[in-house]
Amino acid sequence: MKSRHAWIVLAAFAAVSSLEAQGARAYTRADTLRGSFSSPERTWWDVTFYDLRVAVSPPDSSIRGSNGITYRVLKPAQTLQVDLMSPLVVDSMVQDGKAVKFRRDGNAYFATLTAPQRAGASKTLTVFYHGKPQPAKRPPWDGGFSWGTDSLGAPWIVTTDQGLGASVWWPNKDTQADEPDSQRVAITVPQPLATVANGRLRSVTHHGNGTSTWEWFATLPINNYAISLSIGKYDHWSELYQGERGLLTVDYWPLAYHMDAARRQWTQVRSTLQCFEHWFGPFPWYEDGYKLVEVSNNGMEHQSAIAYGNGFANGYRGRDASGTGYGMKWDFIIVHESAHEWFGNNITTKDLADMWVHESFANYSEALYTECQFGKQAGAEYAVGVRRGIRNDRPIIPGAYGVNAQGSGDMYPKGGTMLHMIRQIVDDDAKWRGILRGLNQAFRHQLVMGSQIQDYMIRESGKDLRKVFEQYLTTIRIPALEYEVSGGTIRYRWTNVVPGFNMPVKVRIAGEAYSWITPTEQWQSAAFALPSATDFKVDENFYVTTQRVGGAP
Repeated sequence: MKSRHAWIVLAAFAAVSSLEAQGARAYTRADTLRGSFSSPERTWWDVTFYDLRVAVSPPDSSIRGSNGITYRVLKPAQTLQVDLMSPLVVDSMVQDGKAVKFRRDGNAYFATLTAPQRAGASKTLTVFYHGKPQPAKRPPWDGGFSWGTDSLGAPWIVTTDQGLGASVWWPNKDTQADEPDSQRVAITVPQPLATVANGRLRSVTHHGNGTSTWEWFATLPINNYAISLSIGKYDHWSELYQGERGLLTVDYWPLAYHMDAARRQWTQVRSTLQCFEHWFGPFPWYEDGYKLVEVSNNGMEHQSAIAYGNGFANGYRGRDASGTGYGMKWDFIIVHESAHEWFGNNITTKDLADMWVHESFANYSEALYTECQFGKQAGAEYAVGVRRGIRNDRPIIPGAYGVNAQGSGDMYPKGGTMLHMIRQIVDDDAKWRGILRGLNQAFRHQLVMGSQIQDYMIRESGKDLRKVFEQYLTTIRIPALEYEVSGGTIRYRWTNVVPGFNMPVKVRIAGEAYSWITPTEQWQSAAFALPSATDFKVDENFYVTTQRVGGAP
Protein backbone atom coordinates (compact mmCIF):
# COMPACT_ATOMS: atom_id res chain seq x y z
CA MET A 1 0.00 0.00 0.00
CA LYS A 2 2.95 2.18 0.33
CA SER A 3 4.10 4.93 -1.92
CA ARG A 4 0.98 6.80 -2.70
CA HIS A 5 -0.28 10.31 -1.94
CA ALA A 6 -3.39 10.89 0.12
CA TRP A 7 -5.44 11.60 -2.98
CA ILE A 8 -4.48 8.14 -4.17
CA VAL A 9 -5.03 6.70 -0.73
CA LEU A 10 -8.65 7.85 -0.79
CA ALA A 11 -9.47 4.72 -2.71
CA ALA A 12 -7.34 2.57 -0.45
CA PHE A 13 -9.39 3.57 2.57
CA ALA A 14 -12.79 3.60 0.88
CA ALA A 15 -13.66 0.23 2.33
CA VAL A 16 -12.91 1.21 5.93
CA SER A 17 -16.02 0.93 8.10
CA SER A 18 -17.51 4.03 9.64
CA LEU A 19 -16.67 2.60 13.08
CA GLU A 20 -13.00 2.30 12.20
CA ALA A 21 -13.02 5.71 10.53
CA GLN A 22 -14.00 7.16 13.91
CA GLY A 23 -11.04 5.42 15.53
CA ALA A 24 -13.23 2.92 17.39
CA ARG A 25 -12.29 -0.32 15.70
CA ALA A 26 -12.64 -3.44 17.80
CA TYR A 27 -9.49 -5.55 17.49
CA THR A 28 -9.56 -9.33 17.44
CA ARG A 29 -7.28 -12.11 18.60
CA ALA A 30 -6.17 -12.52 14.99
CA ASP A 31 -5.12 -8.85 14.93
CA THR A 32 -2.97 -9.42 18.01
CA LEU A 33 -1.44 -12.64 16.69
CA ARG A 34 -0.47 -10.84 13.50
CA GLY A 35 0.50 -7.46 14.97
CA SER A 36 2.17 -8.21 18.27
CA PHE A 37 5.95 -8.43 18.45
CA SER A 38 6.04 -9.02 22.21
CA SER A 39 4.13 -12.30 22.46
CA PRO A 40 5.85 -15.23 24.22
CA GLU A 41 5.87 -17.24 20.97
CA ARG A 42 7.83 -14.53 19.16
CA THR A 43 10.14 -12.81 21.62
CA TRP A 44 12.41 -15.74 22.49
CA TRP A 45 13.87 -16.16 18.99
CA ASP A 46 15.54 -13.77 16.54
CA VAL A 47 15.43 -14.49 12.80
CA THR A 48 18.89 -14.52 11.20
CA PHE A 49 18.22 -16.12 7.80
CA TYR A 50 15.32 -17.12 5.55
CA ASP A 51 15.89 -19.76 2.87
CA LEU A 52 12.76 -19.38 0.73
CA ARG A 53 12.25 -21.82 -2.13
CA VAL A 54 9.02 -21.72 -4.13
CA ALA A 55 7.78 -23.37 -7.33
CA VAL A 56 5.19 -21.23 -9.11
CA SER A 57 2.58 -22.85 -11.37
CA PRO A 58 0.82 -20.29 -13.61
CA PRO A 59 -1.66 -22.78 -15.18
CA ASP A 60 -3.49 -23.41 -11.90
CA SER A 61 -2.37 -20.34 -9.91
CA SER A 62 -0.73 -22.45 -7.24
CA ILE A 63 2.57 -22.49 -5.43
CA ARG A 64 4.51 -25.10 -3.48
CA GLY A 65 7.64 -24.57 -1.48
CA SER A 66 9.49 -24.30 1.78
CA ASN A 67 11.13 -21.74 3.99
CA GLY A 68 14.09 -22.62 6.18
CA ILE A 69 13.82 -20.28 9.16
CA THR A 70 17.19 -19.95 10.87
CA TYR A 71 17.08 -18.17 14.20
CA ARG A 72 19.14 -17.39 17.25
CA VAL A 73 17.73 -18.53 20.57
CA LEU A 74 17.45 -15.58 22.95
CA LYS A 75 16.08 -17.62 25.83
CA PRO A 76 14.93 -21.22 26.18
CA ALA A 77 11.38 -21.91 25.03
CA GLN A 78 9.35 -24.58 23.31
CA THR A 79 6.57 -22.92 21.29
CA LEU A 80 7.31 -20.93 18.15
CA GLN A 81 4.80 -18.99 16.01
CA VAL A 82 4.99 -19.11 12.22
CA ASP A 83 2.50 -17.13 10.13
CA LEU A 84 0.87 -18.27 6.87
CA MET A 85 -2.42 -16.97 5.56
CA SER A 86 -5.29 -19.10 4.36
CA PRO A 87 -5.96 -20.64 1.88
CA LEU A 88 -2.29 -21.70 1.93
CA VAL A 89 -1.59 -24.60 4.26
CA VAL A 90 1.45 -25.94 6.07
CA ASP A 91 2.22 -29.52 5.12
CA SER A 92 4.97 -30.19 7.64
CA MET A 93 7.64 -28.65 9.82
CA VAL A 94 11.07 -30.18 10.29
CA GLN A 95 13.92 -29.46 12.71
CA ASP A 96 17.14 -31.44 12.99
CA GLY A 97 15.76 -33.97 10.50
CA LYS A 98 12.72 -34.71 12.63
CA ALA A 99 9.07 -33.81 12.12
CA VAL A 100 7.75 -31.12 14.45
CA LYS A 101 4.18 -31.10 15.74
CA PHE A 102 2.16 -27.95 15.26
CA ARG A 103 -1.31 -26.56 15.70
CA ARG A 104 -3.15 -23.88 13.76
CA ASP A 105 -4.96 -20.81 15.07
CA GLY A 106 -6.34 -18.91 12.08
CA ASN A 107 -3.35 -17.66 10.09
CA ALA A 108 -0.86 -18.54 12.83
CA TYR A 109 0.81 -21.91 13.29
CA PHE A 110 2.36 -22.86 16.62
CA ALA A 111 5.21 -25.35 16.46
CA THR A 112 5.97 -27.45 19.55
CA LEU A 113 9.72 -27.92 19.51
CA THR A 114 11.24 -30.97 21.17
CA ALA A 115 14.92 -30.32 20.43
CA PRO A 116 16.72 -28.30 23.14
CA GLN A 117 16.51 -24.55 22.49
CA ARG A 118 19.51 -23.26 24.40
CA ALA A 119 20.17 -19.53 24.69
CA GLY A 120 22.71 -18.41 22.11
CA ALA A 121 22.23 -21.45 19.88
CA SER A 122 21.42 -21.20 16.17
CA LYS A 123 18.56 -23.41 15.01
CA THR A 124 16.61 -23.92 11.79
CA LEU A 125 12.95 -24.82 11.39
CA THR A 126 11.95 -25.68 7.81
CA VAL A 127 8.29 -25.15 6.94
CA PHE A 128 6.86 -26.93 3.89
CA TYR A 129 3.63 -25.57 2.42
CA HIS A 130 1.43 -25.40 -0.68
CA GLY A 131 -1.81 -24.05 -2.07
CA LYS A 132 -3.36 -21.26 -4.09
CA PRO A 133 -2.33 -17.98 -2.45
CA GLN A 134 -4.84 -15.25 -1.88
CA PRO A 135 -5.20 -13.32 -5.14
CA ALA A 136 -4.51 -9.61 -4.98
CA LYS A 137 -7.85 -7.79 -5.05
CA ARG A 138 -6.58 -4.31 -5.84
CA PRO A 139 -2.80 -4.33 -5.89
CA PRO A 140 -0.70 -2.89 -4.49
CA TRP A 141 -3.04 -1.67 -1.71
CA ASP A 142 -4.87 -4.95 -1.20
CA GLY A 143 -2.14 -7.41 -2.04
CA GLY A 144 -1.38 -11.04 -2.62
CA PHE A 145 -0.51 -12.82 -5.87
CA SER A 146 -1.43 -11.06 -9.12
CA TRP A 147 -1.85 -13.76 -11.75
CA GLY A 148 -2.03 -12.03 -15.10
CA THR A 149 -0.66 -11.73 -18.59
CA ASP A 150 1.15 -9.01 -20.48
CA SER A 151 -0.31 -7.40 -23.61
CA LEU A 152 1.10 -10.23 -25.75
CA GLY A 153 -0.55 -12.90 -23.64
CA ALA A 154 2.53 -14.15 -21.81
CA PRO A 155 2.24 -14.87 -18.07
CA TRP A 156 3.03 -11.87 -15.89
CA ILE A 157 2.90 -12.58 -12.17
CA VAL A 158 3.82 -10.25 -9.31
CA THR A 159 3.43 -10.16 -5.55
CA THR A 160 2.44 -7.30 -3.22
CA ASP A 161 1.84 -7.59 0.52
CA GLN A 162 2.88 -4.47 2.43
CA GLY A 163 0.46 -3.86 5.29
CA LEU A 164 -1.40 -7.09 4.55
CA GLY A 165 1.63 -9.21 5.44
CA ALA A 166 4.25 -11.34 3.70
CA SER A 167 2.58 -14.45 5.09
CA VAL A 168 -0.05 -14.01 2.40
CA TRP A 169 2.31 -16.08 0.21
CA TRP A 170 5.17 -17.46 2.29
CA PRO A 171 5.58 -18.70 5.89
CA ASN A 172 7.59 -16.43 8.16
CA LYS A 173 7.64 -14.46 11.37
CA ASP A 174 5.26 -11.91 9.94
CA THR A 175 6.13 -8.77 11.85
CA GLN A 176 8.15 -5.73 10.88
CA ALA A 177 9.93 -6.06 14.23
CA ASP A 178 12.25 -8.88 13.15
CA GLU A 179 14.33 -8.97 9.98
CA PRO A 180 16.71 -11.68 8.80
CA ASP A 181 20.33 -10.64 8.39
CA SER A 182 20.17 -12.06 4.87
CA GLN A 183 17.79 -14.07 2.68
CA ARG A 184 17.79 -16.46 -0.24
CA VAL A 185 14.86 -16.42 -2.68
CA ALA A 186 14.94 -19.35 -5.12
CA ILE A 187 11.97 -19.42 -7.47
CA THR A 188 11.16 -22.13 -10.00
CA VAL A 189 9.04 -21.08 -12.97
CA PRO A 190 8.18 -22.43 -16.44
CA GLN A 191 10.64 -21.58 -19.20
CA PRO A 192 11.19 -19.08 -20.77
CA LEU A 193 9.88 -16.88 -17.96
CA ALA A 194 12.33 -14.90 -15.84
CA THR A 195 12.00 -14.18 -12.13
CA VAL A 196 13.26 -10.98 -10.53
CA ALA A 197 13.54 -10.83 -6.73
CA ASN A 198 15.61 -9.04 -4.11
CA GLY A 199 19.37 -8.73 -3.87
CA ARG A 200 21.64 -10.13 -6.57
CA LEU A 201 21.04 -12.93 -9.04
CA ARG A 202 23.32 -15.81 -8.11
CA SER A 203 22.30 -18.44 -10.63
CA VAL A 204 19.74 -19.62 -13.17
CA THR A 205 19.37 -23.39 -13.36
CA HIS A 206 17.48 -24.92 -16.29
CA HIS A 207 15.81 -28.23 -15.53
CA GLY A 208 14.89 -31.01 -17.89
CA ASN A 209 11.18 -30.65 -17.17
CA GLY A 210 10.83 -27.25 -18.84
CA THR A 211 11.32 -25.16 -15.70
CA SER A 212 14.11 -22.92 -14.44
CA THR A 213 15.13 -21.91 -10.94
CA TRP A 214 16.22 -18.31 -10.42
CA GLU A 215 18.20 -17.88 -7.22
CA TRP A 216 18.47 -14.39 -5.71
CA PHE A 217 20.30 -13.46 -2.54
CA ALA A 218 19.96 -10.39 -0.33
CA THR A 219 23.08 -10.09 1.80
CA LEU A 220 21.79 -7.38 4.12
CA PRO A 221 18.86 -7.16 6.57
CA ILE A 222 15.53 -7.00 4.75
CA ASN A 223 11.96 -6.49 5.93
CA ASN A 224 9.62 -9.32 5.02
CA TYR A 225 7.07 -7.23 3.11
CA ALA A 226 9.87 -6.09 0.80
CA ILE A 227 10.44 -9.65 -0.46
CA SER A 228 8.82 -9.76 -3.88
CA LEU A 229 8.50 -11.84 -7.02
CA SER A 230 8.16 -10.45 -10.53
CA ILE A 231 7.74 -13.18 -13.11
CA GLY A 232 7.44 -12.57 -16.84
CA LYS A 233 9.22 -12.17 -20.14
CA TYR A 234 11.72 -9.59 -18.98
CA ASP A 235 14.68 -8.00 -20.67
CA HIS A 236 17.55 -6.50 -18.75
CA TRP A 237 20.37 -4.00 -18.82
CA SER A 238 22.66 -2.61 -16.15
CA GLU A 239 24.94 0.33 -15.52
CA LEU A 240 27.22 1.66 -12.80
CA TYR A 241 26.44 4.73 -10.73
CA GLN A 242 29.28 6.62 -9.04
CA GLY A 243 27.85 7.28 -5.60
CA GLU A 244 29.03 8.32 -2.17
CA ARG A 245 30.26 4.82 -1.33
CA GLY A 246 31.78 4.10 -4.71
CA LEU A 247 30.29 2.23 -7.66
CA LEU A 248 26.68 1.12 -7.27
CA THR A 249 25.25 -1.52 -9.61
CA VAL A 250 21.98 -0.33 -11.14
CA ASP A 251 19.87 -2.95 -12.92
CA TYR A 252 16.74 -2.45 -15.00
CA TRP A 253 14.15 -5.15 -15.75
CA PRO A 254 11.37 -4.02 -18.11
CA LEU A 255 9.19 -6.35 -20.12
CA ALA A 256 11.10 -7.14 -23.30
CA TYR A 257 8.80 -5.15 -25.58
CA HIS A 258 9.08 -2.08 -23.33
CA MET A 259 12.86 -1.89 -23.49
CA ASP A 260 12.98 1.31 -25.57
CA ALA A 261 10.44 3.11 -23.39
CA ALA A 262 12.28 2.05 -20.25
CA ARG A 263 15.62 3.27 -21.56
CA ARG A 264 14.06 6.69 -22.16
CA GLN A 265 12.10 7.09 -18.92
CA TRP A 266 14.29 5.34 -16.41
CA THR A 267 17.18 7.76 -16.91
CA GLN A 268 15.61 9.60 -13.97
CA VAL A 269 17.02 6.97 -11.63
CA ARG A 270 20.42 8.64 -11.77
CA SER A 271 19.18 12.11 -10.75
CA THR A 272 17.02 10.52 -8.05
CA LEU A 273 20.00 8.72 -6.52
CA GLN A 274 22.09 11.88 -6.73
CA CYS A 275 19.44 13.94 -4.96
CA PHE A 276 18.70 11.45 -2.21
CA GLU A 277 22.32 10.62 -1.51
CA HIS A 278 22.83 14.36 -1.03
CA TRP A 279 19.94 14.72 1.39
CA PHE A 280 19.79 11.30 3.07
CA GLY A 281 23.30 9.91 2.82
CA PRO A 282 24.70 6.93 0.90
CA PHE A 283 22.29 4.49 -0.72
CA PRO A 284 21.81 1.85 2.01
CA TRP A 285 22.23 -1.27 -0.12
CA TYR A 286 25.43 -1.01 -2.17
CA GLU A 287 26.13 -4.69 -1.52
CA ASP A 288 22.77 -5.74 -3.00
CA GLY A 289 22.47 -3.06 -5.69
CA TYR A 290 19.57 -0.99 -6.99
CA LYS A 291 16.97 -2.51 -9.32
CA LEU A 292 13.90 -1.13 -11.06
CA VAL A 293 11.42 -3.80 -12.18
CA GLU A 294 8.33 -3.30 -14.32
CA VAL A 295 5.18 -4.69 -12.69
CA SER A 296 1.47 -4.82 -13.47
CA ASN A 297 0.43 -2.63 -10.50
CA ASN A 298 1.29 0.96 -9.65
CA GLY A 299 4.51 0.27 -7.81
CA MET A 300 6.07 -0.59 -4.47
CA GLU A 301 9.35 -0.05 -2.63
CA HIS A 302 10.58 -3.63 -2.54
CA GLN A 303 14.10 -3.40 -1.16
CA SER A 304 16.77 -3.49 -3.92
CA ALA A 305 14.01 -4.46 -6.39
CA ILE A 306 11.73 -1.43 -6.69
CA ALA A 307 8.48 -2.24 -8.48
CA TYR A 308 7.49 0.19 -11.23
CA GLY A 309 4.11 0.45 -12.96
CA ASN A 310 3.76 4.09 -13.94
CA GLY A 311 3.46 3.65 -17.70
CA PHE A 312 6.86 5.20 -18.51
CA ALA A 313 5.51 8.72 -18.03
CA ASN A 314 5.97 11.60 -15.64
CA GLY A 315 3.53 12.38 -12.84
CA TYR A 316 1.53 9.63 -11.24
CA ARG A 317 -0.59 8.02 -13.93
CA GLY A 318 -0.89 11.43 -15.56
CA ARG A 319 -1.61 13.36 -12.36
CA ASP A 320 0.26 15.80 -10.14
CA ALA A 321 -0.52 15.50 -6.42
CA SER A 322 0.56 19.08 -5.75
CA GLY A 323 -1.40 20.80 -8.49
CA THR A 324 1.63 23.00 -9.14
CA GLY A 325 2.77 21.40 -12.37
CA TYR A 326 6.09 20.34 -10.86
CA GLY A 327 4.80 16.85 -10.25
CA MET A 328 4.44 16.39 -14.01
CA LYS A 329 8.13 17.11 -14.56
CA TRP A 330 9.34 13.85 -12.99
CA ASP A 331 8.26 10.24 -12.54
CA PHE A 332 6.41 9.86 -9.24
CA ILE A 333 7.02 6.12 -8.82
CA ILE A 334 10.77 6.33 -9.42
CA VAL A 335 11.14 9.19 -6.95
CA HIS A 336 8.75 8.14 -4.20
CA GLU A 337 9.59 4.45 -4.19
CA SER A 338 13.33 5.10 -4.33
CA ALA A 339 13.03 7.33 -1.26
CA HIS A 340 11.75 4.31 0.65
CA GLU A 341 15.14 2.66 0.29
CA TRP A 342 16.17 5.12 3.00
CA PHE A 343 12.89 5.59 4.89
CA GLY A 344 11.09 2.26 5.09
CA ASN A 345 13.81 -0.17 4.10
CA ASN A 346 16.92 1.25 5.77
CA ILE A 347 14.89 2.63 8.68
CA THR A 348 11.97 0.27 9.29
CA THR A 349 9.31 0.72 11.94
CA LYS A 350 8.65 -2.19 14.27
CA ASP A 351 4.91 -1.56 14.34
CA LEU A 352 2.54 -0.73 11.51
CA ALA A 353 1.13 2.07 13.69
CA ASP A 354 4.32 4.05 13.05
CA MET A 355 4.18 3.82 9.27
CA TRP A 356 4.23 7.62 9.15
CA VAL A 357 8.02 7.29 9.43
CA HIS A 358 8.03 5.50 6.07
CA GLU A 359 5.37 7.50 4.26
CA SER A 360 5.79 11.01 5.62
CA PHE A 361 9.48 11.10 4.76
CA ALA A 362 8.85 9.53 1.33
CA ASN A 363 6.18 12.13 0.63
CA TYR A 364 8.52 14.90 1.74
CA SER A 365 11.26 13.45 -0.46
CA GLU A 366 9.19 14.43 -3.49
CA ALA A 367 9.53 18.09 -2.51
CA LEU A 368 13.26 17.60 -1.99
CA TYR A 369 13.60 16.05 -5.44
CA THR A 370 11.67 18.96 -6.92
CA GLU A 371 14.09 21.27 -5.11
CA CYS A 372 17.07 19.35 -6.46
CA GLN A 373 15.79 19.76 -10.00
CA PHE A 374 14.15 23.19 -10.00
CA GLY A 375 15.32 25.09 -6.93
CA LYS A 376 14.30 25.64 -3.32
CA GLN A 377 11.23 27.76 -4.08
CA ALA A 378 9.87 25.11 -6.44
CA GLY A 379 10.33 22.46 -3.76
CA ALA A 380 8.48 24.60 -1.24
CA GLU A 381 5.63 25.20 -3.66
CA TYR A 382 5.32 21.48 -4.24
CA ALA A 383 5.32 20.79 -0.49
CA VAL A 384 2.58 23.36 0.06
CA GLY A 385 0.61 22.06 -2.91
CA VAL A 386 0.30 18.48 -1.65
CA ARG A 387 -1.80 19.72 1.26
CA ARG A 388 -4.83 19.58 -0.95
CA GLY A 389 -4.81 15.82 -0.39
CA ILE A 390 -5.12 16.09 3.40
CA ARG A 391 -8.41 14.71 4.69
CA ASN A 392 -8.11 15.08 8.46
CA ASP A 393 -10.60 12.26 8.93
CA ARG A 394 -8.42 10.15 11.25
CA PRO A 395 -5.11 10.70 13.06
CA ILE A 396 -1.88 9.65 11.36
CA ILE A 397 -1.01 7.48 14.38
CA PRO A 398 -4.00 5.25 15.16
CA GLY A 399 -3.21 4.98 18.86
CA ALA A 400 -3.27 1.17 18.91
CA TYR A 401 0.02 -0.72 18.85
CA GLY A 402 0.54 -4.46 18.59
CA VAL A 403 -2.59 -5.16 16.54
CA ASN A 404 -1.35 -4.52 12.99
CA ALA A 405 -3.23 -1.21 12.90
CA GLN A 406 -2.25 1.53 10.48
CA GLY A 407 -3.16 5.20 10.68
CA SER A 408 -4.90 7.30 8.08
CA GLY A 409 -3.74 8.03 4.57
CA ASP A 410 -2.82 11.50 5.82
CA MET A 411 0.54 9.98 6.75
CA TYR A 412 1.47 10.89 3.16
CA PRO A 413 0.57 14.57 2.54
CA LYS A 414 0.01 15.70 6.13
CA GLY A 415 3.11 13.90 7.36
CA GLY A 416 5.17 15.39 4.56
CA THR A 417 3.69 18.81 5.35
CA MET A 418 4.74 18.42 8.98
CA LEU A 419 8.32 17.66 7.98
CA HIS A 420 8.38 20.65 5.64
CA MET A 421 7.27 22.83 8.57
CA ILE A 422 9.91 21.36 10.85
CA ARG A 423 12.51 22.35 8.28
CA GLN A 424 11.24 25.94 8.58
CA ILE A 425 11.47 25.74 12.37
CA VAL A 426 15.03 24.42 12.24
CA ASP A 427 15.74 27.40 9.95
CA ASP A 428 19.16 26.09 8.96
CA ASP A 429 19.37 24.00 5.78
CA ALA A 430 22.79 22.59 6.61
CA LYS A 431 21.53 21.42 9.99
CA TRP A 432 18.33 20.05 8.41
CA ARG A 433 20.34 18.06 5.90
CA GLY A 434 22.50 16.81 8.75
CA ILE A 435 19.39 15.59 10.58
CA LEU A 436 18.10 13.66 7.56
CA ARG A 437 21.49 12.10 6.89
CA GLY A 438 22.01 11.50 10.59
CA LEU A 439 18.76 9.58 10.88
CA ASN A 440 19.90 7.18 8.17
CA GLN A 441 23.27 6.74 9.81
CA ALA A 442 22.13 6.47 13.43
CA PHE A 443 19.37 3.98 12.56
CA ARG A 444 21.10 2.28 9.63
CA HIS A 445 19.56 -1.12 8.92
CA GLN A 446 17.62 -0.87 12.18
CA LEU A 447 14.08 -1.39 13.43
CA VAL A 448 12.61 1.56 15.31
CA MET A 449 9.60 2.96 17.05
CA GLY A 450 8.32 6.30 15.81
CA SER A 451 9.18 7.86 19.17
CA GLN A 452 12.87 7.19 18.50
CA ILE A 453 12.70 9.24 15.30
CA GLN A 454 10.95 12.07 17.12
CA ASP A 455 13.50 12.04 19.94
CA TYR A 456 16.42 12.11 17.50
CA MET A 457 15.00 15.06 15.58
CA ILE A 458 14.30 16.98 18.78
CA ARG A 459 17.79 16.38 20.11
CA GLU A 460 19.67 17.13 16.90
CA SER A 461 17.61 20.19 15.97
CA GLY A 462 17.82 21.71 19.42
CA LYS A 463 14.13 22.60 19.01
CA ASP A 464 11.22 21.63 21.22
CA LEU A 465 9.20 19.72 18.64
CA ARG A 466 7.25 17.48 21.01
CA LYS A 467 3.98 19.33 20.67
CA VAL A 468 4.41 19.67 16.91
CA PHE A 469 4.60 15.89 16.58
CA GLU A 470 1.71 15.40 18.98
CA GLN A 471 -0.53 17.90 17.18
CA TYR A 472 0.01 16.71 13.63
CA LEU A 473 0.44 12.97 14.23
CA THR A 474 -2.15 12.21 16.89
CA THR A 475 -4.98 14.69 16.24
CA ILE A 476 -7.01 15.87 13.26
CA ARG A 477 -7.07 19.49 14.42
CA ILE A 478 -5.40 22.23 12.39
CA PRO A 479 -3.79 24.83 14.67
CA ALA A 480 -5.53 28.19 14.48
CA LEU A 481 -3.59 31.38 15.08
CA GLU A 482 -6.10 33.73 16.64
CA TYR A 483 -5.18 37.41 16.50
CA GLU A 484 -6.48 40.92 16.99
CA VAL A 485 -4.98 44.25 15.96
CA SER A 486 -5.47 47.48 17.86
CA GLY A 487 -3.52 50.50 16.78
CA GLY A 488 0.14 49.57 16.58
CA THR A 489 -0.21 46.36 18.53
CA ILE A 490 -1.12 42.82 17.54
CA ARG A 491 -2.19 40.19 20.06
CA TYR A 492 -2.07 36.53 19.18
CA ARG A 493 -2.43 33.01 20.56
CA TRP A 494 -2.86 29.39 19.44
CA THR A 495 -6.27 27.75 19.59
CA ASN A 496 -7.57 24.34 18.45
CA VAL A 497 -4.34 22.79 19.67
CA VAL A 498 -3.09 20.17 22.12
CA PRO A 499 -2.31 21.50 25.61
CA GLY A 500 1.07 23.21 25.69
CA PHE A 501 1.30 23.71 21.91
CA ASN A 502 4.10 26.22 21.33
CA MET A 503 5.14 25.97 17.69
CA PRO A 504 7.00 29.05 16.44
CA VAL A 505 5.71 30.49 13.20
CA LYS A 506 6.79 33.14 10.70
CA VAL A 507 4.37 36.01 10.17
CA ARG A 508 4.30 39.35 8.41
CA ILE A 509 3.62 42.15 10.90
CA ALA A 510 5.92 44.87 9.54
CA GLY A 511 7.07 45.58 6.00
CA GLU A 512 7.42 42.82 3.43
CA ALA A 513 9.64 40.52 5.47
CA TYR A 514 8.43 37.70 7.69
CA SER A 515 9.55 37.50 11.30
CA TRP A 516 9.33 34.81 13.97
CA ILE A 517 6.83 34.74 16.80
CA THR A 518 6.28 31.91 19.29
CA PRO A 519 2.60 31.85 20.19
CA THR A 520 1.21 29.75 23.03
CA GLU A 521 -2.34 29.29 24.24
CA GLN A 522 -1.96 32.52 26.19
CA TRP A 523 -2.31 35.94 24.61
CA GLN A 524 0.94 37.66 23.67
CA SER A 525 1.54 40.96 21.92
CA ALA A 526 3.98 42.55 19.49
CA ALA A 527 4.36 45.77 17.57
CA PHE A 528 2.26 45.92 14.39
CA ALA A 529 3.38 48.18 11.55
CA LEU A 530 1.20 47.30 8.57
CA PRO A 531 -1.49 49.53 7.03
CA SER A 532 -4.36 47.21 7.96
CA ALA A 533 -5.09 44.15 10.06
CA THR A 534 -5.99 42.38 6.83
CA ASP A 535 -2.34 42.66 5.77
CA PHE A 536 -1.32 40.25 8.52
CA LYS A 537 -0.11 36.98 7.01
CA VAL A 538 1.36 33.66 8.10
CA ASP A 539 4.14 32.18 5.97
CA GLU A 540 2.42 29.71 3.66
CA ASN A 541 5.00 27.06 4.53
CA PHE A 542 3.11 26.54 7.81
CA TYR A 543 0.02 24.37 7.83
CA VAL A 544 -2.17 26.47 10.12
CA THR A 545 -5.26 28.62 9.86
CA THR A 546 -5.76 32.20 11.06
CA GLN A 547 -8.74 33.72 12.81
CA ARG A 548 -9.09 37.43 13.38
CA VAL A 549 -11.06 38.53 16.42
CA GLY A 550 -12.10 42.05 17.50
CA GLY A 551 -9.79 45.01 17.14
CA ALA A 552 -9.72 47.96 14.77
CA PRO A 553 -10.03 47.54 10.97
